[in-house]
Amino acid sequence: MAKEKETKSNNVHEVCVKIEGEDWTKAIDESFKEKQKTAKVDGFRVGKVPRNIYEKKFGKESLYFGAADVVLENAYDKAIKDSKLVPVVQPSVNIKNIDDKCVEFVFTIITKPEVVIKKYKGLNIKPDEIEVTQEEINEEINHLLEEYTELVTKDGKVENGDIAVIDFEGFKDGLPFDGGKGENYSLEIGSNTFIPGFEEQVIGMKTGEEKELAVSFPDDYGVEDLKGQPVIFKVKVNEIKQKVTRELDKEFFEDLGMDGVDSKETLEESVKETLKSQKEYDNENKYIDKILDEVAKNVEVDIPQEMVDEETDRLLKQFEQRLSMQGISLDVYYQFTKTTEKDLRELLDKEAYQNVLYRLMLEEIMNLEKIEVSSEEADKEAGELAKKYKMEKDEFIKQLGGIEIVQYDLELRKTMELLKELNK
Repeated sequence: MAKEKETKSNNVHEVCVKIEGEDWTKAIDESFKEKQKTAKVDGFRVGKVPRNIYEKKFGKESLYFGAADVVLENAYDKAIKDSKLVPVVQPSVNIKNIDDKCVEFVFTIITKPEVVIKKYKGLNIKPDEIEVTQEEINEEINHLLEEYTELVTKDGKVENGDIAVIDFEGFKDGLPFDGGKGENYSLEIGSNTFIPGFEEQVIGMKTGEEKELAVSFPDDYGVEDLKGQPVIFKVKVNEIKQKVTRELDKEFFEDLGMDGVDSKETLEESVKETLKSQKEYDNENKYIDKILDEVAKNVEVDIPQEMVDEETDRLLKQFEQRLSMQGISLDVYYQFTKTTEKDLRELLDKEAYQNVLYRLMLEEIMNLEKIEVSSEEADKEAGELAKKYKMEKDEFIKQLGGIEIVQYDLELRKTMELLKELNK
């Protein structure tokens, strides 16, 4: 049976569930069968220890927690069904009592907190005006020209901005050190990618010239043995390459391969449209944030820390996935930034709280405005999204976690669109 105790707050509930009788006896039997597989008792083969011998050696109590695991899922289902509560985070569970007669679970179930919105209409919030300037267009075109810059081998000496193709080897106290050697390395002079003083000493060298450079590693360098240490690099310049800026000519437009772009005028128009689309997208997101931020000032809600923690977990996992795509692990990130998981969680905590707050706000407005999305609408949206990601619709829905996820997302979007209309 399930029984709800007096709640700690309006949305934190303790529900007790007792499993007893035949259900508990069967669970203990199952627990023994699992324990029997690995139990070692002198005189018996593993997996063949009789029940009475096992209980004599290990005690019947050793079966209780295994039995609790057997019935836990059914107990939780019963807690939810009998209490009619809808949890918003994974409930926690404790065992109140356990013996040969029964097990009593206490589930702490957190439900959605009450949200009171004093005002969400007529806030008179408008999106910012956007403009694409000629200066921005020119800057973007310069970036394109730089991206398509050609490298041409040059004679003479290395100058700032050149690419010096070098062999190098570092020595500390006359001995080479790990990671201090490279061959045919393309070093852009002025990029400050090498330790201070290195690139400046390469300036003026000629192709084929060899030179010893005296430099010191920074005090905060990542390798302990090299921190602040003076070293000598033996350097040879194999080749000098000079950046040659492209011209806005027919060859450049062909290399760009942009539809309809064959002149300076058409390139400017294309760049302008791209910049405009980017600005409109960014402006829309800022506009939405402005509305939500203003509505949040008129909201009363007591958000459980557990909801924030769960959202922080999600953001942390998302961050880890983004790092992974760059070939970086969280451990390497912590080492590089000299931070810990605690530091990162504290950094994400504010965003997590805001995400939860905005979601609760939108759900309440959705309820007040009676916004609904039909199963047909959700199915159509799922089909379009599946096509976008080049997946079969059923597989897409399965990976997403169900059509309800699509339906919920559409409801939130409809609510946001309504909010924009109500606050112009």
